[in-house]
Amino acid sequence: MRKALRWLLALVVLIGTVSTAGAATAAEPKAVDIKDRLLSIPGMSLIEEKPYTGYRFFVLNYTQPVDHRRPSKGTFQQRITVLHKDVNRPTVFYTGGYNVSTNPSRREPTQIVDGNQVSMEYRYFTPSRPAPADWSKLDIWQAASDQHRIFEALKPLYKKNWISTGGSKGGMTATYYERFYPRDMDGVVAYVAPNDVVNREDSAYDRFFARVGTDECRDKLNGVQREALVRRAPLEKKYEAYAAENGYTFDTIGSLDRAYEAVVLDYVWGFWQYSTLADCADIPADAKNATDQAIWDSVDSISGFSAYTDQGLETYTPYYYQAGTQLGAPTIHFPHIEKKYIRYGYQPPRNFVPRSIPMTFQPLAMWDVDRWVRHNARQMLFVYGENDPWGAEPFRLGHGARDSYVFTAPGMNHGANVAGLVADQKAKATARILDWAGVASAKVQENPSAARPLASFDAKLDKRDVEREPALRP
Repeated sequence: MRKALRWLLALVVLIGTVSTAGAATAAEPKAVDIKDRLLSIPGMSLIEEKPYTGYRFFVLNYTQPVDHRRPSKGTFQQRITVLHKDVNRPTVFYTGGYNVSTNPSRREPTQIVDGNQVSMEYRYFTPSRPAPADWSKLDIWQAASDQHRIFEALKPLYKKNWISTGGSKGGMTATYYERFYPRDMDGVVAYVAPNDVVNREDSAYDRFFARVGTDECRDKLNGVQREALVRRAPLEKKYEAYAAENGYTFDTIGSLDRAYEAVVLDYVWGFWQYSTLADCADIPADAKNATDQAIWDSVDSISGFSAYTDQGLETYTPYYYQAGTQLGAPTIHFPHIEKKYIRYGYQPPRNFVPRSIPMTFQPLAMWDVDRWVRHNARQMLFVYGENDPWGAEPFRLGHGARDSYVFTAPGMNHGANVAGLVADQKAKATARILDWAGVASAKVQENPSAARPLASFDAKLDKRDVEREPALRP
């Protein structure tokens, strides 16, 4: 009888416990979906969500003030994307400095730290442009303030460490962001970021082109470039027909003749920016005896005859505006071409921006950033390509820099990355990125040579090819 009573009492207690647990479970709040959490941020709205295995990918608009100094003076919608993995993973903040891709992709630091990625479209690249556009509000501080505001909006959701990154103009953007808001990020990885400190002093580029690659390759490229100017008359007739067929016009640059020379003068630069020494095999070896079509095809494949048309320039008006007001632009000489064949030389950015937009150059803007990086860089990594012309004027570190590095990938072009560095630098860079992101293992902290990306390479998701911009743009 006692056993029966004890059994009955135990059964009652068990039933009560199960019931209480069930009630507690029912009372627990339902987990909030990441999309709902993103859209609960004031000013954030959804454009679309695209599926990708292992992630959630969102294309969003975020309301930004046109002028961060006077936020009451109007707003615009800035397009951003979020590649969401887990709120408990670090986050990489990426910008290419131009338009943002609306397809899922993962930059190299994102793969290394196996994290989330927030990508930002640079202000004034459409559709992220105020209407009407006050171009005086397109500067590096305003753009850095865009990033700062996005970071502040998302940091309460993504609480772990953040690393900013970008390539070329995006690498410049990441650097400027760090200069103006050095407390936001836990690390910076800036790829192939030009640093034109003194705009009118560009001899470093001339020295670069005198020694890059091999004598044979340089001679082939120089030969085609010169021949394209020697044959200006017949090839410009071809250009006229090409423009008429495609509806191209030349109002911004001023004439087809100016556009033609600009395309031809970009040829050697464009080759080294996007090609490798092995690609010299595709360059006509005997330019003087090559057909007009062979010269045309070689120049078009590298420089692109559509680049300096009104239609080709329109997308990049914000870049040329910045180049002509703060960033600076390179000018090089052409010792292999007689002066009689060059009418304009490298044209200034002013020639590529509609005259209705006023421009005034600010010579101290880049000097200020360069000086800050030299003396204040903290947890910054700069990666350059040995054969990339834009690396002729790189960022350098001074005595005030701490835990910061400048590495150069041998033989690489404007697509240089950590994976292309020599073994010891690759390991060092990977280990530092992991540490800045707060995900370096004890083994890696003790032995940086053990550092490896935490996520497996995904050929579709992980973009490694250089982002090709037509004409002379970083």
